Amino acid sequence: MLATYPYHGHTFSFDPAAPLDISLPLGPGKNQVNCFWAEPVEFDVIRVGNFVGSVAEGGSTNYKRVHVTPHGNGTHTECYGHISPDPEATLNRCLRRFLFVAKLISVEPRQQTNGDQVVMLADMERELRPLWPDSGVLPEAIVLRTLPNHKAKRTRQYSGTNPTYLEPELAKYLADNHIEHLLLDLPSVDREEDAGALLAHHAFWQYPEHIRQTATITELIFVPDEIEDGIYLLNLQVTSLELDASPSKPVLYKLV
Repeated sequence: MLATYPYHGHTFSFDPAAPLDISLPLGPGKNQVNCFWAEPVEFDVIRVGNFVGSVAEGGSTNYKRVHVTPHGNGTHTECYGHISPDPEATLNRCLRRFLFVAKLISVEPRQQTNGDQVVMLADMERELRPLWPDSGVLPEAIVLRTLPNHKAKRTRQYSGTNPTYLEPELAKYLADNHIEHLLLDLPSVDREEDAGALLAHHAFWQYPEHIRQTATITELIFVPDEIEDGIYLLNLQVTSLELDASPSKPVLYKLV
């Protein structure tokens, strides 16, 4: 059975029973995707007196503590609090809606004279067209898949490798065109080491001049090749942490 989703006077249809998960799972150990020198995820069994939180070890239930660094371990979503001292700037307070019309775009980065791989505005701009001719209506979210789309992205250790990043002008263009949510299969929209400039972060959130408080960036997704470029309904699932970022589970549904 198809469900419907209204958007700017148009009604889309989608199949709620056909989700396309583009998140990377969080698991313990060093064989999980990692960046910015974060410690690997750890699951620790809770032990109190005679109680052991492991059924495998004879306990009545599994009861564990999770050690995770959202910005460095797996798929995560962040708000402008990532670059702001404001204690109120938490993802739980900034992200209040969770369904968005999104466009999936595949782009090949360009190598710069210094050897960096950068996703350029010129390559994205021609893909960011109105959903209907002469309508001027754009999607609320952009899902960026970089090419080539190696499966190694699922477990890549990015720290110290100077991964691909975005041209700051691209981030500004997205903000100027009211794209509220950006999802990408990279560790960051900015260069790994940029002396703290974070130009693309600042441009996308228009910080600090005109802060886009509801805008989010989701990093370290993975979009399998079988998911075609096009228009989707995005369900952006996060935990209710009062932090600037949270592990997240973005899920797409094909819109027709």
